[in-house]
Amino acid sequence: MSGTLNKVMLIGHLGDEVKMHYFEGGGCIGRFPLATNETYTSKQTNERITNTEWHNIVVRNKGAEICEKYLSKGDKVYIEGRLKTRKWQDDKGADRYSTEIHCSDFTFLSTKKDSENNVVNKPVAQNPVSKPSETNESNGGGNDDLPF
Repeated sequence: MSGTLNKVMLIGHLGDEVKMHYFEGGGCIGRFPLATNETYTSKQTNERITNTEWHNIVVRNKGAEICEKYLSKGDKVYIEGRLKTRKWQDDKGADRYSTEIHCSDFTFLSTKKDSENNVVNKPVAQNPVSKPSETNESNGGGNDDLPF
């Protein structure tokens, strides 16, 4: 195989709000930390140990605006992207390196807003207001264009 692959897939929780930076040309970039956890049981002490790994996520343009609008600290998200390492100099002139995941695709798995809505709607779901009509039951549940 002559090609190479640089692909990252993560599922984790936001460690902070999305920080936005806007450019003169109209583009923007969003950055946020993402925490992933690994849990295992120690064979010596038989206790559960959790290790957290932090990832720096970078999202550009429309994706950044969507993340800023809908994501907040603690939300669970699936991120797909590629690793990029930046070289920069600190205040003392020393070379420093930062490894980031440049996001190309994302899926919101759970948000605080969803959790709040589920709590509000939960009593309604437990006590339905009306029964489905017989016409909807006879034709497969109605004409809602769902494939299932």
